[in-house]
Amino acid sequence: MNLSTKLFATLVFFLTVSISYAQEKFTRADTLRGSITPEREWWDLNYYHLAVEVFPETKSIKGTNTVRYQVKKAHQVLQIDLQEPLRIIEAKQDGQKLEIQKEGAAHFISLPKKQVVGSFEEVIISYEGQPKEAVRPPWDGGITWQKDENGNHFIASSNQGIGSSIWWPSKDHPADEVDSMLISITVPKNLMNISNGRLVKTETKGQTKTYHWFVSNPINDYGVNINIGDYVHFSEKYQGEKGLLDMEYYVMRDNLEKAKKQFMDAGRMMEAFEHWFGPYPFYEDSYKLVEAPYLGMEHQSSVTYGNGYQNGYRGTDLSGTGWGMKFDFIIIHESGHEWFANNITYKDVADMWIHESFTNYSESLYLDYFYGKEAGQEYVRGTRTRIDNKLPIIGRYSVNSRGSGDMYYKGGNILNTLREIVNDDEKWRKILRGLNSEFYHQTVTTAQVEDYISQEAGIDLSSFFDQYLRNSTVPILEYFFSDDQTFNFRWANCITSFEMPVDLNLGEKKVRIEPTTKWTQVTLEKNSDLTVDVDYYVGSLKVR
Repeated sequence: MNLSTKLFATLVFFLTVSISYAQEKFTRADTLRGSITPEREWWDLNYYHLAVEVFPETKSIKGTNTVRYQVKKAHQVLQIDLQEPLRIIEAKQDGQKLEIQKEGAAHFISLPKKQVVGSFEEVIISYEGQPKEAVRPPWDGGITWQKDENGNHFIASSNQGIGSSIWWPSKDHPADEVDSMLISITVPKNLMNISNGRLVKTETKGQTKTYHWFVSNPINDYGVNINIGDYVHFSEKYQGEKGLLDMEYYVMRDNLEKAKKQFMDAGRMMEAFEHWFGPYPFYEDSYKLVEAPYLGMEHQSSVTYGNGYQNGYRGTDLSGTGWGMKFDFIIIHESGHEWFANNITYKDVADMWIHESFTNYSESLYLDYFYGKEAGQEYVRGTRTRIDNKLPIIGRYSVNSRGSGDMYYKGGNILNTLREIVNDDEKWRKILRGLNSEFYHQTVTTAQVEDYISQEAGIDLSSFFDQYLRNSTVPILEYFFSDDQTFNFRWANCITSFEMPVDLNLGEKKVRIEPTTKWTQVTLEKNSDLTVDVDYYVGSLKVR
């Protein structure tokens, strides 16, 4: 492809992407779900007490959620979300029944009591029904109703994307995390329920048993979960950066011996990720790995597991390099989310790359820690075959719109490219740990993450992030020698402001150049073995 043809193709591609975004339709329901509405903005979540009874035989639930909040500004209408076919029976404040106006999943609750700025108030919401049954969990979420090999009920929630309001009434927006919560789940007494945080007590009444779990740290609403089954338990203590960490494991009775062997990866994960990312963020709530009737999810301090007690992703290596078979993908990936998703959480789902790109990258860092840097590099390069480069990684804001699936494999390669740019592995590790310290237990925006990395790297990376997160093309280094010692180069197939240093390999020698989108020259001895460092996610093209 000659230069003019390639530039024309790039222009057509950008126009196609722009048109596809312009044609994307969003509804009033998307805005009610995805934005900080006036009925959400004025109050700050403080505490939930979610109390739910689960009826396996009818696939139904019934319960209450006590919502404690602090008034930030005067307002008299509060938005709570609950998706059909579940229904709110009533809402009360100080014993007074409240009027509710419903619009889709959004329920606007009128509060006769004057809401005084700075005060703490509570609303108790009662609800019931048959929640949406998950069709393809965890991607198409809801409640999974299955039975184990012994005929016992095996039930679990998974609701990232579709939202916590698929099974419980909540402030279903990621920007406001509840500071702490009590989860009380009542189940048939022959079953156990495992949820987030620590088990504080159990109560048996007739043919049922209630499990009370307390979460002492802020938690994103999609991370709240129930896992109900005939569980058996084992545990270990991990000597971590903040002292002894309780690591608890809950598995199906018949899988106990397999789990004791396979879950050894959990301790190895903790060692590697505390090295790279800093202390596990939820020592107070413990770390749990819980078997589930689906593949797995990153529920905070209650990571769910369904990978069949085998290495790789369902027994396959996503990188095609062999390195992916050195670890259990679900244990490593979903646990990585404890740092990126649960500790650091996006304010808007459009910024989901903050969760998935860093956690995809954590897989290669796990390999790096135990098998050496090149093992991790080979792994992350191997995942490039799974990148589409069709749409930007960042989605549309305020309408509950995720970006493209490239936030996974491309995101990992973007971060690996940043590591090469920083060119100092200890400094890069300090940046990763610093993110988890600077934004500890916070919700964040992409801008905050970008600015922090740029500041700590000492490099203006604004055009880098614009190119890799907000556009979908892969920059191409175009180059030629105009004589034996004059090397000409520029970035193409990218935004006009793009600039990024890149390393060239000249045989055994490495040289760093700093291209922009304008032709630049440096004195460089002509070398037929010239290649671009493969750990940068870029293309290269000799144009003459």
